[in-house]
Amino acid sequence: MSNMTLSVPEELHKKMRQHTELKWSDIARQAFEKKLKEIELSEKLLSKSNLTEDDAERIGHKIKGKIRKRFS
Repeated sequence: MSNMTLSVPEELHKKMRQHTELKWSDIARQAFEKKLKEIELSEKLLSKSNLTEDDAERIGHKIKGKIRKRFS
């Protein structure tokens, strides 16, 4: 298994030190695994898509516009 060094803000580190019962390296590993699964799923879905980036941008703008109308 490889090792990795992470930098975290001092305030976050202080809070983490209050919970010595937790294995922070396991929590970080699980977060990395979860994010990679999300990325892999997105890549799999996108590989089957015929939409271009412009299509996706246009659809996104339409959705945002309708959401703004609905909640205004």
